Amino acid sequence: MRLLSQELVAMDFSSRVLILPGLGNSGEQHWQSSWERQHPSFQRVEQTNWETPVCADWIKQVDRAVMAGNPTDVILVGHSLACITIAYWAQTYQRSIKGALLVAPSDTEAASYPPGTTGFTPVPLVQLPFPSIVVASSSDFYVSLERARQFAEAWGSRFEEIGDAGHINVASGYGEWPRGLAWLKELDR
Repeated sequence: MRLLSQELVAMDFSSRVLILPGLGNSGEQHWQSSWERQHPSFQRVEQTNWETPVCADWIKQVDRAVMAGNPTDVILVGHSLACITIAYWAQTYQRSIKGALLVAPSDTEAASYPPGTTGFTPVPLVQLPFPSIVVASSSDFYVSLERARQFAEAWGSRFEEIGDAGHINVASGYGEWPRGLAWLKELDR
């Protein structure tokens, strides 16, 4: 069944959906921000430092947000550096959540990754203790398709390759992104 954008907006989510932007936060036109406007129950996890983040600080913020309610009802939606944050959080806290949608995971070990972050290397290559979907592009400057596939395999995630889609952000033409919302709905069971 193919869902139209309007049908996705009208969808109800039974889970507590936490939005985790990557480095620099997600601007107003980003799909994460669009989803928050469409679904007021979705909550962004705010970080104190979006430009030069420290991994230990970011995972503490994720854990606070997850533990603010029943963790087994939580789905995390990470983009870019937030995907690596989720892997570190999972490795550190071992919480049982409903799932995670991990979009365009940045390779913090790659030469193309911007400097200024602390504690996000090496990328954890451990099984996540919850269901997850990794969505990757064949033309992402911040991660090769092979490396994204390696992350998905190590994390035990379903892997979805969406072709030439850049970093799956506004610059790549991803504002509303109904297909991503449909994958999120698959985790909301």
